[in-house]
Amino acid sequence: MATGAEERPSRGHVWQEVLVTLLMVAAALGTSWSSYQATRWNGEQAKAAGRTSAILIEAGRAQGLGEAQTQVDVATFIAWADADRRGEAGLADFYVDRFRAEFRPAFNAWIATRPFTNPEAPATPFAMSQYQLASRQEAERLDLAADASAAEVRRNLQTASNYVLTVVLYAVVLFFAGMSTKITSHRLRWILAGIGGLVLVTAVAWIATFPVSVDI
Repeated sequence: MATGAEERPSRGHVWQEVLVTLLMVAAALGTSWSSYQATRWNGEQAKAAGRTSAILIEAGRAQGLGEAQTQVDVATFIAWADADRRGEAGLADFYVDRFRAEFRPAFNAWIATRPFTNPEAPATPFAMSQYQLASRQEAERLDLAADASAAEVRRNLQTASNYVLTVVLYAVVLFFAGMSTKITSHRLRWILAGIGGLVLVTAVAWIATFPVSVDI
C-alpha cells in the first residue's frame, strides 16, 4: 500500500498533464482552422485577381474606344476647318452634320468663343470642358475599380499569410507542450507549459482580429 501511495501522481503533476493536454488539443484545432482559412483566403485572393484582370481588360477596351472616338472627332474637325478656311460652306456644313453627338456640344461652345477673332479662345474644341467622352469616363471608372480590386487582392494575400503564420505559432505551442512532458523537473515543466500557454493565448487573440471566409 505504501508503494502504491508513493507511485500515485501528485495533484500538481495531474494539473500539469491536464494543461499540456489542453494546449495540444487547442493547438491541433487551431492548426486545422488556420490551415483551412489560409486555403480559403488564397482562393479569395485568386478570385479577386481574376476580377482585377477582367476589369483591366474592360478598362483597356473603354480606353481604346475613347481614343478611336477622339481620332474620329479630330479627323472630322480638321476636315471641317480646311473646308471652312477655303470658303467651302457647303462642304463645311457637310462635316458639321457628321460630327459625333459627344463632339457637337464642345464644337458649338468653341464657336461661341469666336476663335477666329478672339486671341484668348481655346485653340481647338478639344480643350473645352464640354468635350466629354462616355467611353473615357467609363475607362476612368474601371481604372478606379481595378485599383480597388487589386487592393483587395493584397488584403486577401496578407490575410492568408497571417493565417499561415498562426500555424507556426501553434507549432511552437506543441513544441513547448511536448517538451514539458519529457522534463523531470516539476518547475521546468510548468515553465515550458506556461510558455506554450502564453504563445497560444497570443495566437488566439491575434487570430480573433482576422476576417473569416466560410462561403461555399
